Amino acid sequence: MSTRTSDPARFLCVALLLLAGCGPQPRDKAEEAGDQANREAMANAEGKILCAPHGATGFSRVCTIDRTPTQDGLYLTIRQPSGGFRRLLVTRDGRGVIAADGAEASIVTPIGENEIEVAVGNDRYRLPATVKPAAQR
Repeated sequence: MSTRTSDPARFLCVALLLLAGCGPQPRDKAEEAGDQANREAMANAEGKILCAPHGATGFSRVCTIDRTPTQDGLYLTIRQPSGGFRRLLVTRDGRGVIAADGAEASIVTPIGENEIEVAVGNDRYRLPATVKPAAQR
């Protein structure tokens, strides 16, 4: 019995087997966590922070932050993907940051030893910070 290489059914079977091997492979949780860590590291390197602009329900790393030292202190300009921005002034009295312009006040909530959440209007930002225990403030 001879085998012909031009047999369409055989060619289709071989092609399907090759395609099946080329598809997306199942990923384990360690690989997915590593990919997430890489995305986070790249976003950090690009100066992006977690934010929930315009009342968004979840945080994503899409806002950028510019730091401007002045004689009044350190100003933070947080830019949103939509083009909007907020200016904050880093305080020296333990409050964290305050709104630097506009009519809306900022609400600062410590959420960990190294992070605060700042809400101004419908916008929320997660910023790195050194949070001191209440007794040290």
